[in-house]
Amino acid sequence: MSDYQIINPYSGDLIEEYALQGREDVDRALALLVEGRKLQAETPAFARSDILLRLANLLQDRKEALARLITEETGKTISDSRVEIERAYNTALASAMEARGIHGEALDSDAFPPQRDRVGVVLWKPLGTVLCITPFNFPINIAMHKIGPAFAAGNTILFKPGPQNKRSAEMLVQLCYEAGMEESVLQMLIPDIDATSYAVAHSQVHAVNFTGGTAAANAIAARAGYKKLLFELGGNDPLIVMDDADLDAAVAAAINQRFATAGQRCTAAKRLFVHSAVYDRFATKLVEATRALKVGDPTKDETFIGPLIHAGAADEVEQRISAAVEAGARVLAGHKRDGNILWPTVLENVPDDADLVAEETFGPVMPLRRFDEVEEVVSLVNNCAFGLQAGVFTQNLSIAKMLFNQLDVGLLAVNDGPGFRAEHFPFGGVKESGVGREGVRYAIREMSYQKSLVI
Repeated sequence: MSDYQIINPYSGDLIEEYALQGREDVDRALALLVEGRKLQAETPAFARSDILLRLANLLQDRKEALARLITEETGKTISDSRVEIERAYNTALASAMEARGIHGEALDSDAFPPQRDRVGVVLWKPLGTVLCITPFNFPINIAMHKIGPAFAAGNTILFKPGPQNKRSAEMLVQLCYEAGMEESVLQMLIPDIDATSYAVAHSQVHAVNFTGGTAAANAIAARAGYKKLLFELGGNDPLIVMDDADLDAAVAAAINQRFATAGQRCTAAKRLFVHSAVYDRFATKLVEATRALKVGDPTKDETFIGPLIHAGAADEVEQRISAAVEAGARVLAGHKRDGNILWPTVLENVPDDADLVAEETFGPVMPLRRFDEVEEVVSLVNNCAFGLQAGVFTQNLSIAKMLFNQLDVGLLAVNDGPGFRAEHFPFGGVKESGVGREGVRYAIREMSYQKSLVI
């Protein structure tokens, strides 16, 4: 009897059904990974780097096959899936480069009395075994942001992908093995809830690197005990358009960073604040661009918006849109549904306490809010449980600096949207947006500890 069914979000076809794994599978995998730690300790940094470089090249070679698996599993458009594999290639390449650059420091003991004639050597060492848990929306690149740095640091890895992503994850793991990672270094499991909780609490797991929702993160934190936790938990990210903004560039960023991946991105531009002086012109341009987007079959190159991951996700977003409209919001574009597809929707006059804007909404809906003074935007942005990233379009450096200093976020992108991410930049937020930082160099340190030798 199967525990899980992979359903194509666009066609509704059954792709695969399979049984989730249990505690005995966790024990088996972790026993193997304990043995693998010896192998990792004996493998020099340059050899780990070479393996990651081979993996990067394999990702390029299998780009189309991986992209099509992602599209079938998640409904992400094929063009978006191809971009994801390009990013995964960059992540693997950056991991290969950083594996060779892990270095510590030397300290002279005479900085403070009474110690003299001693030298401290401080090095970074792997934590041991890292449990890497990934979501459905970027199944390969987010996995690479965990596997790549964990391996580069010298850890062994227990990889738990989202259950919808079983086939693409299996292909990624096979490429890791083909590149030279041993099975004793990387194991993939898709366990049931009980076995996942068991793995989180297991004494042979030394860190949990998780991307997903706050409720699951709270459950992990409650079970993990004294383990290193690295959480990326999403956001309710603002895009601010000032009165001196390049409106065409701002519209393009809003479209790409809200409606791509059907809005199912933690860094999507989920709240748009537009200065009153340019609001009408911006709204007109935005609605025109929104209505021109191709919606439908995600396997077609020209499609920009495909389905949400499943009917439950579409139901939730549709309900939030309808509730906002009932509360007085005005629909400028969209508010149409066909199966799991929601047409890109633009709203204005959404109440500030509506779930659509007060909570993280994972779907292709863009609420516009006009403002007169930027200080009111700061208050609205910071009065939120999340604090991941933000974007502002302005030519005024003073405004950009003020927002950088006052917004409670992990990154502010100037003349870009909150969806900005480069694989080697630190990535993460504050408050309920998570703990720690991803980005290859920073993730390596998150999955390592400092060890000192005094001579």
